Amino acid sequence: MNRVLLIARREYLAYARTVGFWLSLLALPLFAVLGGGLPLLIRGADTVRAVALIEEGPAASGLAEAVRKTLADDTERRNTRAREAAEKAAASAGAPPEAARGALATITQPRLRFVDVPADLATAAPGPARDAVVRRYLTDETPKADRLDAVVFLTRSGDGPGARVWAARASDDTVEDFVRDALKDANRKAVLEAAGIDAAVVDRTDDFRPEIGVFSPRSAGAGEVSLRDRLPGVIGLAMCFILWSLIITGASILLNSVMEEKSNKILEVLLSSASATEILTGKVLGVAMLTLTVLVVWGGIGAFGLVSAAPGVAAEVGSVLMTNGLLFYFAAYIVGGYLMYAVLFAAIGAFCETPRDAQTLMGPIMMVLVIPILVVQMSLVNPDAPAIRFLSWVPFFTPFLMSARAPSEPPLIEVIGTMAGMFAVALLMVWLAGRAFRAGALSDVKLSWKSFATAIGGGER
Repeated sequence: MNRVLLIARREYLAYARTVGFWLSLLALPLFAVLGGGLPLLIRGADTVRAVALIEEGPAASGLAEAVRKTLADDTERRNTRAREAAEKAAASAGAPPEAARGALATITQPRLRFVDVPADLATAAPGPARDAVVRRYLTDETPKADRLDAVVFLTRSGDGPGARVWAARASDDTVEDFVRDALKDANRKAVLEAAGIDAAVVDRTDDFRPEIGVFSPRSAGAGEVSLRDRLPGVIGLAMCFILWSLIITGASILLNSVMEEKSNKILEVLLSSASATEILTGKVLGVAMLTLTVLVVWGGIGAFGLVSAAPGVAAEVGSVLMTNGLLFYFAAYIVGGYLMYAVLFAAIGAFCETPRDAQTLMGPIMMVLVIPILVVQMSLVNPDAPAIRFLSWVPFFTPFLMSARAPSEPPLIEVIGTMAGMFAVALLMVWLAGRAFRAGALSDVKLSWKSFATAIGGGER
């Protein structure tokens, strides 16, 4: 046992002492924050484009005002919906509504502002001369304070309103898209009025958003569905993805570690002082401690962020995890799932000397790992679907799918049965991987399905 712990300690410190490990450890939370916040920051930091509207000819009269009104109505509508959503989210999180309103101040600002048409542009005659004036206002020839981002010439023909948009950047279609939608609304309004239909009535009908209450006998209060009722499914889905990340992280570390030590003949030295079982156990235990460190750091960062931003939701998450032994289920499925895949990757690494060798069997294993990720999202809506229940009994899929299904309280027989099957296969994998690990560590045979199966069978290679 002492040799197993020494190997585990060596394996753990070999990675935990490196700067790269901690950088990669913090990479996921960092990218998660950036992935959620960066679009909002970009949206808030996006420049407000200065746009001049010019009506060409008497037929286009009123189009500029219609476009301006569309911007005002759109801004008011977005602000109202964003404010309502923020206040609802703040109420669920136990935070004051004022904080949410302040955070939305820059995010919901309009992306356009209409400015007065410069005098020389307004008086310029249509043709090359006016086009030259337009180009000047869209380029560096004009001081930045007076420069325009777009000039829109509004027209009206027998087919309806239209426009020609001059933009400072050829790749920026923001003004183009907005003007197209605004003119579409203006044309719609004109058509409705021509038919004797009040456009305001149609707008109010389109803007109507019915309040819908969702009720279920399985809700926490046996009535209306609340955040407390939706959280278990979200937590289960999150646990599934966390397990998947831990397996990929831990298994790749094991594979590379064993492969490197075999190529450097370190495995042969270790086998002179410890058995193959002790080495395999120590390595799996050491990397398990490493992945546990990853889990603790990720969980700590997530918990701190959740408690700081939404203490109400944090309390609900804690309550869900402590209900009906859910935390125990998650821990058991994580242990069983990690054990199955970790020993398999360690055994493969014992046959490999280069990454190219490992790719022979890595492809099929990765395909197996992708299947539950594709299926697990269905469990959030329908955890008792026949396909999901069937796949839950497949040991290599069990830890993922049952982690996602556990919050929906599947039948006890399924929980016990799938967990027993998972650990039975995990122990079988430990035994088979131990044989393959010893054979691969002492052999120079290239990795192949035949050599791998022969090593498991205990035959000559």
